[in-house]
Amino acid sequence: MNAETALHRYLLQLGDNALILGHRLAEWCGHAPEMEIDMALTNMALDLTGQARALYQRLAELEGKGRTEDDIAYLRDAREFYNCLLVEQPNGDFAHTMARQFFFDAYNYALHKNLMQSSDEWLAGFATKALKEITYHLRFSSEWVLRLGDGTETSHEKMQQAIDDLWMWRHELNIPSEAETTLAGAGVIPDPETIKSETEQKVKEILTRATLDTPQDDWAQKGGKTGYHTEYLGYILAEMQFLQRAYPGLEW
Repeated sequence: MNAETALHRYLLQLGDNALILGHRLAEWCGHAPEMEIDMALTNMALDLTGQARALYQRLAELEGKGRTEDDIAYLRDAREFYNCLLVEQPNGDFAHTMARQFFFDAYNYALHKNLMQSSDEWLAGFATKALKEITYHLRFSSEWVLRLGDGTETSHEKMQQAIDDLWMWRHELNIPSEAETTLAGAGVIPDPETIKSETEQKVKEILTRATLDTPQDDWAQKGGKTGYHTEYLGYILAEMQFLQRAYPGLEW
């Protein structure tokens, strides 16, 4: 994979992660346990959708094919999405949503913190801006893992179950795709091993403080970064893309 193709694929990976997770969080709107949580999750969904839009706009600009961010978001099929499998997992209960969010945020924070040093000026600038939002996301999800894990007996059991259920999905984040390997070798993005080390340190810290057991199984469910997904993504896209596909070229 040449550097240009790798950069295009990498922008899709980042954008698709943000778009799909943003959609999942948006599903909580009006259904969260408390009004403040409802507002927080909705705002986080908006943050992620905004990040996806910026990444898709950059990709469209580099491609020069006349596509827009809407075309990229709404006119691709599941095999053309490259998000990690973790972000497409169902919300489940609130503990599952927070475990999924924490696993992603721990990785996303380490990634963007290091991505600020990218030799690609646009990526470095994007990471600097996005990190402000991602820092809040990590603080929010970490606090809820701590609160539920070190709370009541029931909340502890639910949080532990969520950690156990989602554990095999989180490892894919730290397995570099061909695009990531190419770009890391060229110094465009940080070394995946650096990101993995910082991510694992954060996950271990929070789980320990939350009195939660760390699963010992390192087997990874993967495929998302190469376009192979769970059945959940198809349902997400059917809902998310319906309007644009039913009324092509529709403008607000």
